[in-house]
Amino acid sequence: MIHFVGAGPGAPDLITLRGKALLEQADIVIYAGSLVNPVLLGFCRDTCRIYNSAHMHLQETLQVMYAADEEGLNLVRLHTGDPSLYGAVQEQADALRERGIAFDMTPGVSSLFAAAAALEREYTLPGISQTLIITRVEGRTPVQRYARGHCLQGQLAGGTDPPLPPGEPPSDSPGSPDPVYGPSAGRRFSGGQARL
Repeated sequence: MIHFVGAGPGAPDLITLRGKALLEQADIVIYAGSLVNPVLLGFCRDTCRIYNSAHMHLQETLQVMYAADEEGLNLVRLHTGDPSLYGAVQEQADALRERGIAFDMTPGVSSLFAAAAALEREYTLPGISQTLIITRVEGRTPVQRYARGHCLQGQLAGGTDPPLPPGEPPSDSPGSPDPVYGPSAGRRFSGGQARL
């Protein structure tokens, strides 16, 4: 069985109980070595084979998964934070589905929420904001134009929004929620950027 596991934000005591148990039972672990705290590998058995995906291409990672499945071994694919946020798990999951290989996903504590806890802050405040937008800076993975903040910059500056991507309904269409702001669409915000 293949298990995608969120490693949490880095502190070994912030991995979920399920994630820790899966590491303890794993025959093979593939971890994101450039991002995951290697201390978490201490939960693995001495006989566990460990691969650092920072030195592997997608196809190499998948080959290890395919071989583990053929041998009936438990494999943990250990991703940083929560696999559903910037975890690049979709392409792996799609490849496993194509081959009929069973897998599951164990969520992790995202650094997004660990940061709020460290700052002793909350993201949603009654009367101020009930919306949380998750984005990141462009690096090895490009960020689409619409997600780069163009729309938000226009909203925050009180300006006009850029054209919507093709096929995107306008926010003022009857009965259609705004794809960025939901029920807050149409509100204009003044001032600069929010700070934590």
